[in-house]
Amino acid sequence: MYLFTSESVSAAHPDKCADIIADTIVDRLLQLDRRSRVATEVFVSGTKIVIGGEVRTNAPVSEGFYRLCAIDALRSIGYPEKGFDETQTLDPEAADILVFVSKQSADIGIGVDKEGGEIGAGDQGMMIGFATDETDSHIPAALAYARRIRDALYSHARQRPDLFGVDIKTQVTLDYGTKERFDSNAPRSIHTIVVAMPHTDALGIEEARASIEKIVVETVAEDPLFDRESCRFIINGTGRYVTHGPLADSGMTGRKIVADTYGAYAPVGGGAQSSKDYTKVDRSGLYAARWIARHIVAAGLAKKVIVELAYAIGYAEPLNVTIDTLGSSTKGPGDEALAERIAEKFPLTPRWIMEKFRLDRPSGDHFLYADVAARGQVGYDDYPWERLDMLEWFRRLL
Repeated sequence: MYLFTSESVSAAHPDKCADIIADTIVDRLLQLDRRSRVATEVFVSGTKIVIGGEVRTNAPVSEGFYRLCAIDALRSIGYPEKGFDETQTLDPEAADILVFVSKQSADIGIGVDKEGGEIGAGDQGMMIGFATDETDSHIPAALAYARRIRDALYSHARQRPDLFGVDIKTQVTLDYGTKERFDSNAPRSIHTIVVAMPHTDALGIEEARASIEKIVVETVAEDPLFDRESCRFIINGTGRYVTHGPLADSGMTGRKIVADTYGAYAPVGGGAQSSKDYTKVDRSGLYAARWIARHIVAAGLAKKVIVELAYAIGYAEPLNVTIDTLGSSTKGPGDEALAERIAEKFPLTPRWIMEKFRLDRPSGDHFLYADVAARGQVGYDDYPWERLDMLEWFRRLL
């Protein structure tokens, strides 16, 4: 056996609660003022919610604005579920919300907002794009399965709040058989599925486990990698999972960047995406790097690829564009030449990325940062940075 594991968490996981609150703030501030600069952090623990950070905006906002963002975000996630009492799940209306938001440093603003409309990077760091041909969405297979199972269970919990809670974790282990098969993106089977899903006291643990397993099996039953006889299930491993969400575990922005991106199949870069506006290259740079990586794989230039972009605060152009096809490229230019061609073709400045993906215009018709925080930063075709709109140009590099 050669095993590899990835995990995913639902929108109601405490860390995701923090991310979604923070990105609800980003959404609403950009909708009020497209030039808002936002870098907030959120901490949730028990019934306490702390919102801090720095904001610059022309929108008229008060502490009440931030409190409402938090309450609305938690309601949209599915809290509180009616089958649980106040000692088992979070009631947003009962939360004690503390706001410590100050103005963005003028020193940062000098480097970000440049003459002529150019935007300097709002921070330094490196961002990683990754893509693989294991799945149609070009994200790794173990992560794709973990997300599929998560979504099915979360949907069920939203429909049956009298029986199940929404704070869900899933984990999938794939067996590639050999290291060579792993390197060539050829998983052999689903080896283990791990689920943690809250249930009410009215539902016994064995009944809960049976219901959860049934949903999981229905979700992957038709997949050629799934064999019920050989797949191991671990469901609510402690034997009881009733108290959940922030009442059971604290949450903080930026602690799920592996699950949000590539499920540990690739490195992570300089920081988290949630809570930040588009001038922060931790967010915009990741989207650009992923867009490049997906095009490289979709165009047939490689079976998998890592793309690194690096930026310095106050500078618009990236310090480097680095391509590593991990030995999977058999056609087209080498990694160095490919990186050079991409750097020549695409400016990859924060302003170019913002305009390319319209990152200053979150909306229900385009995308919402809070929705991205809930589902994952990459891997969904409705995200602007997942669209293969330059595929012919990349194919010509063959």
